[in-house]
Amino acid sequence: MTYPDFSKTLFLDIETVSHEKTFDQLSERMQKLWSHKAEQIGKGDENATPESLYDRAAIYAEFGKIVCISVGFFNDQRFRLKSFYGHDEKALLTDFANMLSRYYDTPDAQLCAHNGKEFDFPYIARRMLINGIQIPRILQVAGKKPWETNFIDTMELWKFGDYKSYTSLDLLCAVLDIPTPKDDINGSEVGRVYWQENDLERIKIYCQKDVLAVAQLMRRFNYLPLITEDCVDYTN
Repeated sequence: MTYPDFSKTLFLDIETVSHEKTFDQLSERMQKLWSHKAEQIGKGDENATPESLYDRAAIYAEFGKIVCISVGFFNDQRFRLKSFYGHDEKALLTDFANMLSRYYDTPDAQLCAHNGKEFDFPYIARRMLINGIQIPRILQVAGKKPWETNFIDTMELWKFGDYKSYTSLDLLCAVLDIPTPKDDINGSEVGRVYWQENDLERIKIYCQKDVLAVAQLMRRFNYLPLITEDCVDYTN
């Protein structure tokens, strides 16, 4: 059996929050635009308001921002984790873009994430464009057919052609007997931890656990032994 070469695969995960702490802090123009979006999101809920739904702004690149991008890669027999995180989104995206352009600008390089094709990859590209950052070639998809992109999506692999449902990373780890990355917070709590607790370190650790879990999924999908904790290096 031939095993895949992950030496040019970058595993990643992002954590996002609403662009402002509260709806009231948005500009008048953005308040109107979010109110229109909230009408669609809260359809059927009589109690829904733009203010009450604003915590969901984090999942939309137009209304949210990235506070952490964690990445992982194999170096010989070791798995190394690194994070780009902080309050300055433009700075962390610039550093991340520079890393991609330097190390992952080859035809055989790939990006791997869970639900990455629907969320992580386009979100990063959109926020780079909004911040005036040149999008690295590996993230550029214009003119490419879906199978020509350099993306691996573990959720897509799990679907085996079935497009009816969403399978969370936590559930997939559970059924494949992989240690859970959700042993502290989950995605719905990131906004609170950021805006109320100002705990970027906690968010970074959570994000890195997700990256490790994605790498473990790829190992399991290819019938390879899981990465042991003593083979994981945290570089920051």
